[in-house]
Amino acid sequence: MTRIRSHVCLVIGCVLSLVLRGCVDQHPENGEEQKSRVVSSEETFTGSESAESSASDSLPAMLEITDEAEKAAVEAAREKVKGLGREPRLIATSPAVADICDKLDLDLAGVCETSVSALPSRYEGITTVGAAMSPDMEIISSLAPDWILSPASLQSDLQPKYETVKTEWAFLNLKSVQGMYRSIQELGSIFDRGAEAEQLVSDFISFYDKYQKENAEKQHPKVLILMGLPGSYIIATPNSYVGNLVELAGGDNVYSDTEEEFLTVNTEDMKKKEPDVILRAAHALPDQVAEMFADEFATSDIWKHFTAVQEGRVYDLSYDKFGMSAAFSYKEALDELRPMLYP
Repeated sequence: MTRIRSHVCLVIGCVLSLVLRGCVDQHPENGEEQKSRVVSSEETFTGSESAESSASDSLPAMLEITDEAEKAAVEAAREKVKGLGREPRLIATSPAVADICDKLDLDLAGVCETSVSALPSRYEGITTVGAAMSPDMEIISSLAPDWILSPASLQSDLQPKYETVKTEWAFLNLKSVQGMYRSIQELGSIFDRGAEAEQLVSDFISFYDKYQKENAEKQHPKVLILMGLPGSYIIATPNSYVGNLVELAGGDNVYSDTEEEFLTVNTEDMKKKEPDVILRAAHALPDQVAEMFADEFATSDIWKHFTAVQEGRVYDLSYDKFGMSAAFSYKEALDELRPMLYP
């Protein structure tokens, strides 16, 4: 049976020395004015007793935030925003985060630069703060933000930089669709956009309930996901966004028994897994990656021994739908996967 994992939502940082149990690891020995250190975005809250839940479990229950420490952290953040007495000044440092802010009807004081995806039209003319992976902290500081919102995948790089600015910040779990919607729920609570968040979550539940029912009686295939970079490739597990999409679509990832997002594995081990379907995605430079995969499968002798290759069940995924961060294009991505998994 395909199993769908539960995922952590927001990782919230605080400038003040507030003990938000379950979200913040305080070190009082460093002094009461020391900024808080946020726990790893991979650490589950105590309310998530299992890393997995079956596909038959209630999706609303999966998205429900029940852990008291988690709720306390969100409530503390909400009170800080209320204490401003005005709309907060927000900066979104990635296109995916900007899309979420747009859906929640949140104005931004600053937004990332991007040449890959289009930003929501409401943010045209907004001050740009640099690329998602390397925002310009001088520009960010000049905008005097109340909150900086970023994807949790960049937390280790960005958190030390944010700690140099007198502001609040939150890292969103965008490694999965579930994580994105749990983050949406929490942002809705923090920034007084509960109605907007509830509508977005309701739309997701309705869509996915219908999608699941349409595929319920079908044989779920074993899937190998290759994530390509020019000149090399790695294995995408269910802990990656592409892997999460395949899992939501009903595919059984042949490399599911791991905590890692990506693995380096030799082709002999892949052959032992004997996947029914091989999916190829690009981390960047999709045209070059597609050419690399075509050459690899044409010239490397071992691939011709894979059943998936022999049966013509090798597919290239669209770069714009299967990125590194969860996005609202997940519906189109799941529709693209359907004929690949269930021909």
